[in-house]
Amino acid sequence: MYRLLGHAGTTELLMGNEAVARGFLEAGGGFASGYPGTPSTEVIEALADVAKEVGIYVEWSSNEKVAVEAAYGASLLGVRSMATMKHVGLNVAADALMSIAYTGVKGGMLIFVANDPSMWSSQNEQDDRYYGLMSYVPVLTPSDPQDAKDLTVLGMELSEKLSHPFLMVSTTRVSHTRAPVILGPLRPPRTKGTFAKSQGLALVPAVARQQREKLISKWEEIERLFSELESVNAVEGEGRRAIIAGGIAYQYVKEALDEVEVKDVKVLKLSTPVPLPKGLVTKLLSDVDEVLVVEELEPVIENQVKALVTDERLGIRVRGKDLVGLVGELTLSRVRKAVRAFLGLSYQEPQTYELKLDLPQRPPSFCPGCPHRATFYALRRAVNGLRIKAIYSGDIGCYSLGLYPPFGEQDIILEMGGSVGVANGLAQAVEGQVPIAIVGDSTFFHAAVPALINAIYNNAPMLVLVLDNRTTAMTGEQPDPGSGVRATGEPAEVVSIEEIAKGVGVREVVTFDPFDLRGATQKLMEALDYVVKERKPAVAVARKACALEAVRKARRMRVQIPLYQVVDDKCTACGICYNAFSCPAILVKDDKKAWIDPSLCTGCGVCADICPYKAIVKVVKEGKGWDEVWM
Repeated sequence: MYRLLGHAGTTELLMGNEAVARGFLEAGGGFASGYPGTPSTEVIEALADVAKEVGIYVEWSSNEKVAVEAAYGASLLGVRSMATMKHVGLNVAADALMSIAYTGVKGGMLIFVANDPSMWSSQNEQDDRYYGLMSYVPVLTPSDPQDAKDLTVLGMELSEKLSHPFLMVSTTRVSHTRAPVILGPLRPPRTKGTFAKSQGLALVPAVARQQREKLISKWEEIERLFSELESVNAVEGEGRRAIIAGGIAYQYVKEALDEVEVKDVKVLKLSTPVPLPKGLVTKLLSDVDEVLVVEELEPVIENQVKALVTDERLGIRVRGKDLVGLVGELTLSRVRKAVRAFLGLSYQEPQTYELKLDLPQRPPSFCPGCPHRATFYALRRAVNGLRIKAIYSGDIGCYSLGLYPPFGEQDIILEMGGSVGVANGLAQAVEGQVPIAIVGDSTFFHAAVPALINAIYNNAPMLVLVLDNRTTAMTGEQPDPGSGVRATGEPAEVVSIEEIAKGVGVREVVTFDPFDLRGATQKLMEALDYVVKERKPAVAVARKACALEAVRKARRMRVQIPLYQVVDDKCTACGICYNAFSCPAILVKDDKKAWIDPSLCTGCGVCADICPYKAIVKVVKEGKGWDEVWM
């Protein structure tokens, strides 16, 4: 908190996302909304921490589309606003984005998007700068945390000046890097306003056609403005060769050039890739023979530069992805190799050393005590008990780990909410199998409800299994509409998953505690039996708090966590606890008997339930309030 509210002129060590949050405050931002998604999450988290102190409004929205629409609504009142999300989130918000470009905004509005090259925590590799080209929304790309802060301020100011939304597209390496950031002055936020009727906000076809003409004219104005922004689009050096670098690529190009003796190279640090500042780039290329474009992911700048070279008949060669490559996150070695090839210098791969360690295999696994593990275990028992053939339509979240052994209960994983949507098609076209859509609580609120309505409307026989661990766990325990708390920690109305399901017409809705394996299995069998016999959709809700949050809560409340251990004489080395249940707190001794690591055990007790020989017993009793921490 204190780093974010430091005095102007001081230097703070900030993560790129924290720097964006600071830039929002320096720009006088008053409304911030977003949906959690790595690597963007920390922007809203940082703002939520200081929201009460600085007097701004911050929310986790139910999805990215709602976040953009809400920020737009605030902007129409003259409040400077920002919506945040990861790259795939902009797919969800794209419908709103395309139209907001037509209507324009009033208060400055910035949409912050964090791309995830190499898919460190994502289902695809996507370059959201293309959305700027499609929607006629200008794009800013920071190269480091200082840039991230400064461009946030600039984007807000230009957005308000031009009455036009702005996109800022970061990447993992910028968003999650910490670096010294020089702070600017904080501007008092405007958080309230009144709505003034205006032509052009209601996009019926006749209005949209008029707005389209204005949009194209404004795009040309933005392009000219970007050519004049020498503070963020800076040219360094002289020579007959040029390198254009966007975003994080600029930092790698600088380092690569520092390592060579060739100095006759001009470098353009391009922070405004969309639209390409044609005047600036034309001037840069007017006296060079060759240019290299270095950028992460897609050739967004490169293609625009090639078109400009053709249009202006500059007759120079444009290099780019042929040297840099298209797939994966940029690295210094990739850029170093490309720059040296462009300059006609030899490149030798750095010497690497193989470190041989005999480490045990650690496949991806749920955390110790994770309720999802118990749910998947109970689901398998229910499916086997009814002797049905299941198709598991999975979704994005911690429960994606159900894909791996020993469960294998995720056959399809597409995108947020896709589990229920895909199961609709499976249910109508499959023979002899039962679709089971597996979705988390946050994802249910985000994108699954329309697909559930579709299942009711079209009578799709399928089970929707909602894994409600009371939080958005995968991105760091952010609250969701079912958590009973807002982004700023204030209490909120709890939105009931069961009531939503019943409200849209689901007749069979069951709820169970995953740690009660017998009860969980029975409830799942009831729901699946209903789907098979009645040929109608059913909903099952598995409700238990995330183990990480439960343990933290227990420690805060000074509640004793129970401890389970294996009675060696009773253990037969059957392996059910460490193979079929696969809890990482349960290890295998040389004699194949189980041993529970007390430093990992979270006291869930499910292993004691599944042991057929009663060889796992509680050796430390739980303290008063233990049940409460799992609520």
